[in-house]
Amino acid sequence: MTEPQPTVKCLVWDLDNTLWRGTLVEDGEVVLHEGIRDVIVALDERGILQAVASRNDHDHAWGQLEKLGLAEYFVLPRINWGAKSASIRSIAEELNFAMKTIAFIDDQPAERAEVAFHHAEVRCYTAEQALDLPGLPEFTPPVVTGDARRRRQMYQAGVRREAERTEHAGSDEEFLRSLGLELRIERAGDEAISRVEELTLRTSQMNATGVHYSDEALRALVADEEHEVLVASLTDRFGPHGAIGVILLERRPDTWHIKLLATSCRVVSFGVGAALLRWLSDETARAGVPLTAGFRRTERNRMMEVAYRFAGFREAADAEAPRSADGVQTLVLDPTRQDPPGHLKVMAPRLFGSPYEPVEWVPAAG
Repeated sequence: MTEPQPTVKCLVWDLDNTLWRGTLVEDGEVVLHEGIRDVIVALDERGILQAVASRNDHDHAWGQLEKLGLAEYFVLPRINWGAKSASIRSIAEELNFAMKTIAFIDDQPAERAEVAFHHAEVRCYTAEQALDLPGLPEFTPPVVTGDARRRRQMYQAGVRREAERTEHAGSDEEFLRSLGLELRIERAGDEAISRVEELTLRTSQMNATGVHYSDEALRALVADEEHEVLVASLTDRFGPHGAIGVILLERRPDTWHIKLLATSCRVVSFGVGAALLRWLSDETARAGVPLTAGFRRTERNRMMEVAYRFAGFREAADAEAPRSADGVQTLVLDPTRQDPPGHLKVMAPRLFGSPYEPVEWVPAAG
């Protein structure tokens, strides 16, 4: 049986006689095809990024997109006189997207053929299909989360953030302090569940056990008063990073146990994983209970093992907690009161039955 095609993550647009009517270098002025704006907005709201691969003068074409009020919707314009296959390769590499998640739309059969020859997995569409794209299954994600709706803005914020990081003359710590970072930890609600499931599925380098929890399993844990399903999000002065971490915490008779801790690899440099572990240590110290964690070594999660060890976790002796049949070992921490990181404001709930709204984590002496 043929496997279903993955959802398109980025649509690359041609401009002349595809996005707009006319040829810019010949006509000077062009107008949008009717309904194209609605297509662009609809795909953007679904979290599908959009880029450009066009044979044109960059400044002239980009100025036209700005004049039409569409420039903000395109994250990676490749407007030049080179091969469109090269432009698409550049876009995919910068986004770190597989070719099978890229789509290309162009009015010229020769351009589509050139792209298909070099990138067989890229799905190509004619200009006449443009208005039909939002109705196709490959452009219809099964779930559209809040993060998905903000995906373009998050990407654009990331570009500005990295540009400033490159230009920053001081230390990394000084740069982090300048960002105004806020880490917010909340109990997972209905909308967050889908993002939590995605994090457990896709995060491998910073996933402590490699276990995937289904939507159904997560909702069952949310309803269980002996579990906390927590989602962490990050913002700074450039904008949101979105949901970047998940914690599944179980209250056992003699300990609080981290069943899963996973964070997005893209926020490793901001010290989020260490901050989450420090916060958990502080919370369990407040409660006067030990903290344990499940850990299963995989081919890719060495970074998470280092984070646990650096936080002070040790491997439990067999008498304390033998390794499970699926290879998950138990790590143990004797928690102590902790202070929040100096570069992060942390908003978090008090755990297990405490008020829902997160409050600011203040130093232990505060």
